[in-house]
Amino acid sequence: SLLVFFFLGMEKLIVCVHKRPNALCRLICFPWAGGGTSRLAQWGKQLSNSIEVSCVRYPGRETRLNDPFAKDMTSMVNEVTSVLLKELQEKPFAFFGHSFGSYLSFAVALHLKEKYGLEPVHLFVSGAHAPNSEAILPIKSISIPDLKDEEVIEYLRTVGGTPPELLNNEDTREHLLLTFKEDLRVLQTFFFEKAEKDIPFSCDITCFNGGDDKPCDLQGWQELTSGDTSFYDLPGGHFYLLEPSNEVFLTKHITRCIENAGL
Repeated sequence: SLLVFFFLGMEKLIVCVHKRPNALCRLICFPWAGGGTSRLAQWGKQLSNSIEVSCVRYPGRETRLNDPFAKDMTSMVNEVTSVLLKELQEKPFAFFGHSFGSYLSFAVALHLKEKYGLEPVHLFVSGAHAPNSEAILPIKSISIPDLKDEEVIEYLRTVGGTPPELLNNEDTREHLLLTFKEDLRVLQTFFFEKAEKDIPFSCDITCFNGGDDKPCDLQGWQELTSGDTSFYDLPGGHFYLLEPSNEVFLTKHITRCIENAGL
């Protein structure tokens, strides 16, 4: 039945380790390209009891290993929206995304706003350019078929975030490369053009970044909301958020922002 399909979809696509049915707000986390749910899903332990944390699981990994990779950003947005819609209509929600996850969370938020009039109470983005920035264009011009495996491995080693044992093991390395490339292919189909006077959001937006990472063009985020926009540089590179001290800062700060959103 449709309901069974819905619950299966929910269990497969949304990982919630610490269920909090009485929470005032849900925080939905969107991982990075090639990433799984193991780290962000654990944030539920660190956030206050008033917030329930879920993490989106992308196709082609973990329990969705046999699901075909997404064709493009639109189909990913539609899938996430169809599974989450009922929950997001029930109580307030916030989004956190890192890198690729920032673009996906933005695209989902935009879709929810335009189609259903729903908006997060707060949008937390990390390690990503503003979606209306020209800085995204070089990512779109990478020719994925021409990417050498060694180059991708080297890149993944350099930016961190991937356990070395996965990169050193032949089987996991191959799958990881495929997953990363497929996520990159989806990112290349992401398209957002801001209309002149259009301000899509009214929620506050917080942008986090690793201080040693390549700088992101963040200014454009300010044009996307009538709410406040704030910026934090934390010590570390692209995967600064995996450092325990930064994780503590992020989870405390996110908790405070959500609790101050006047739910």
